[in-house]
Formats: sequence, C-alpha cells, structure tokens
Amino acid sequence: MEKIPMTRAGANALEAELKHLKSVERPEIIKAIAEAREHGDLSENAEYHSAREKQSFIEGRIKELESVISLADIIDPTKLSGAIKFGATVTVVDEDTDEEKKWQIVGEYEADIEKGLLNVKSPIARALIGKEEGDSVEVRTPGGQKSYEVLTIDYI
Repeated sequence: MEKIPMTRAGANALEAELKHLKSVERPEIIKAIAEAREHGDLSENAEYHSAREKQSFIEGRIKELESVISLADIIDPTKLSGAIKFGATVTVVDEDTDEEKKWQIVGEYEADIEKGLLNVKSPIARALIGKEEGDSVEVRTPGGQKSYEVLTIDYI
C-alpha cells in the first residue's frame, strides 16, 4: 500500500479520534444495544436497529483510522525549506480581489479548508507546489479561473 503523507498534528488528531472511538463511543454503543435487546422483539425494535447501525459506522471508522495511521508517513515541515512542498504554510494574494489567504498544505485526512488546511491533492495545492515567493499561479477552481501571487512560504 502507498504511504499517506501527514503532518504530526494531523496524525495526532487521527490518533485522538481513534482513542475516543475505542474508549468512549464503542462502550456506549455496546451498552445501548444491550438495553435495546431487553425491550423484547428485535425485528420491530427501532432502538436496537439504530444502535446496530451506529455500531457498524463506529467499527468501520475504527478500521479506516487504524489503516490510515498504519500507512502514515509523518513529515516534519520544520525540517524543510525552499520552494513550496508538502507541509508548507503559504500566504497568497488573490490577484483579482487583493484578498490574502493563508493555507498549510497537508494530507487529505487532515485537510480542513475552514481551518486553512489545504488538501495536497486539491487543484490549488497542486498548482502551488514547486513555486517560489513572488511567483504567480493560475488555478482552475469550481468557481472559475483564479490567479494568486505567492507572498510568503513558511515551514513551521
């Protein structure tokens, strides 16, 4: 299997979610299933079926997280420098609106655009990789063509 690039913060977040699912969610759902069973006929017991469905989701998520964590390739951005690459925190300015944006290029399992964490496989990240400060970048986004100028590149 192919290694999954990830920052230490992203790996820590996935490990925390896995720990929570195993130590909190799993025991709670097992208890909920046991209580629902006590209500009698399982074929018409909505609580039981709902609890089993949630259990299935939790177990699936646990398997997914264990798989991702086992394939994680932790990259420390503080040991990198130069042109934009995985882990870089990039400040760009939209050449049309003069709006500044700051993104860190991270792995797909830790990406969250609302928090400024840009998926390395996204069109914007792919366009930015390899660029230097002062370079101009053309990106085709779902909202149309965008032009950005790279202002700063940090590895923090």
